[in-house]
Amino acid sequence: MLFRRRKPERFLDKARLWLWPRVSFRRSFLYFKKRVLRLHATPHAIAAGFAAGVLASFTPFIGFHFLLAFAIAYLIGGNMASAAIGTAVGNPLTFPLIWAITYEFGSEILYGRGELGPVHHVGHALREMDVSAIWHPLLKPMLVGGLPIGLLAGGLSYWVIHAGVKRFQTRRDARLAGISLARAEAALSRRPLE
Repeated sequence: MLFRRRKPERFLDKARLWLWPRVSFRRSFLYFKKRVLRLHATPHAIAAGFAAGVLASFTPFIGFHFLLAFAIAYLIGGNMASAAIGTAVGNPLTFPLIWAITYEFGSEILYGRGELGPVHHVGHALREMDVSAIWHPLLKPMLVGGLPIGLLAGGLSYWVIHAGVKRFQTRRDARLAGISLARAEAALSRRPLE
């Protein structure tokens, strides 16, 4: 194979790259930023799609964030690729914080002060994949708390992304117009006079 490694990468090295990038988190952030800015859609569609992905990341339904983000983006006229990128807000580094905040906020809304219940009971229900047993003590407060926080985070991300994409597209259009004007002037200057 043409571009294969001489020494295959070990599983532990691959796992480390998922948790800690080789270069930096800044470079990964810049990559996602450029991916969002360079999408071919209106600023509203890109920002709405990203906001849908952010909102989906605040729900406790791990494994369904993409589907949920696509459904929300479809309903509000958002870009699907931007929605997929927006779900990156929920990642292994941010999930513990998101889950703690949504659980506390949802428990406060529902019960005044939520009680998780016996830890062995929730652990047993998670091992047995019994959703009905963890719905009241865990999932319901996380969903109730995640919706308002997700709407707030999605609204904030919509505002930031919309402004950034609009500014980027305006500058890009002006730069491309200048390039095409310079090419047209160069072509006219090379034409022989009649």
